[in-house]
Amino acid sequence: MNTRHVPMTRLRHLILLLTLLACIATLANGLYAAYRVQKAALLETALENNRAYAAKMASSIGTQLQAAQQQLAYSATQLGQHFGDPQTLVAEARRLDLQDAGFNAITVVAADGTVLVSTPDAPQVDGSGRSPAIDEALRARAPLISAPFNAVSGRLVVFISQPVLGATDQYLGLVGGAIYMRKDNLLHGLIGHHFHQDAYVYLIDASRLLLYHPQPERVGQRVGASAVDDAVLAGGSGTLAYVNSKGVEMLSGYASVPGTGWGVVSQQPRKATLAALDGLVHQVLMAAMPMALLGFAVLWWVAQLIARPLRLLAGSARQMGEPGSPEHLAAVSAWYFEAAHIKQALLTGIGLVQEKLGRLNHAAQTDPLTGLLNRRAMEDALVAIEAGARNLAVVALDIDHFKQVNDRFGHDAGDRALKVVAAVMRACSRDRDLPCRVGGEEFLLLLPGTTLAEAAEVGERLRQSVEDARTEGVGQVTISLGVADWVPGGRSLEATFKQADEMMYRAKRQGRNQVVVESAER
Repeated sequence: MNTRHVPMTRLRHLILLLTLLACIATLANGLYAAYRVQKAALLETALENNRAYAAKMASSIGTQLQAAQQQLAYSATQLGQHFGDPQTLVAEARRLDLQDAGFNAITVVAADGTVLVSTPDAPQVDGSGRSPAIDEALRARAPLISAPFNAVSGRLVVFISQPVLGATDQYLGLVGGAIYMRKDNLLHGLIGHHFHQDAYVYLIDASRLLLYHPQPERVGQRVGASAVDDAVLAGGSGTLAYVNSKGVEMLSGYASVPGTGWGVVSQQPRKATLAALDGLVHQVLMAAMPMALLGFAVLWWVAQLIARPLRLLAGSARQMGEPGSPEHLAAVSAWYFEAAHIKQALLTGIGLVQEKLGRLNHAAQTDPLTGLLNRRAMEDALVAIEAGARNLAVVALDIDHFKQVNDRFGHDAGDRALKVVAAVMRACSRDRDLPCRVGGEEFLLLLPGTTLAEAAEVGERLRQSVEDARTEGVGQVTISLGVADWVPGGRSLEATFKQADEMMYRAKRQGRNQVVVESAER
């Protein structure tokens, strides 16, 4: 009796279990693949955003310091004409203090080291107000941004100074502005507001002293060695994912402040960056739950339908010795046909997931506005071209006066102009050619297996086609093109791209709407 009933019940459950596992595996695989793609994109974007922000802050700090030096230089010129007049010295110091909120104090010092004016502390003080920075500036007799130092008052100070010269270029003294690092000043105004609530920015000098930190109590502390501090103090800018001293994974961008030896670091926790993506995955799973329950009910019903032909098959097997059993078995043989369809359905489901992943990959490889290949796809293609040791011609092109198109007709019209140029590029390309948009109004057309002369013809055809085309709301736009080629064993691909860019800029300098080809006798 158990031989008749137990297998039938277990088979129904097995069918349900296998079907559920297949559906869950397919869904999990699709979600995991999409999660990995989005995760990599988020991390890359976060690193680049932090680098760009750090670079912007570093540039702004350098600009502000330069502006402060220029203001002091102007005051030094005025003071040099009336250095013997105490009232003029006080008036100019007060004017400078009121004009520039970036300084916390203004000081005028004679060549012998006597402090003539110090504001806002007092109109005049004697030599007791001297500091190491003032002594250094008096010795240097040149414009100077001092290293941070602790004043007698306990304040952490950076002193910016300019020499004061008389009518005969005689050194009379200096005028300087003090920046108190723990109070509001030009650095706090620049760095104090961030583009992302999870990111924070700090400023460090060459001796690893914190000049700015979102936690005010840390300003003035000297930090230990870390990978990102080593990188920013080495100069330049870049990105770095590292684990800080507290064991937190950080995504950092860094840039050095020109002419100071200082460095700006913008960073955020890796976990915070991915929190939104994790929340999105959770929402997707919760939204899919009702349909999953409905699917379970349907699967149970389908399992019953699948088990019914198998019961008929078992009944036919029990009647093998009776007349008509071959016909019954032949009838049940349709079951295998249905099994093949189930297998095909699963394969179709997997195919749909792969197609979706393919679309995701395609979206990651193409520019969303024009549909042309983006920089990532171009770099992948260049790896294949270089590995295949095939000749490559490069056509660099740029829309002429594109900023004027945006300013005059609006960014929507600018986008339409970009789409028109992209459509013309596709129309002028062969199947093996690679039209790419590398940023803004800049495009590249890669022509594998093409000579320089053939590429010049393609460039001219492309230029003429763009000139003949019309953009809605704009009319005619033109492009300037530069052509260069690369051969295996010759110069690097990077040098070839730079040469194509140089030819394009030469076309612009020569009047635009033309093609400039590099000399074949290079």
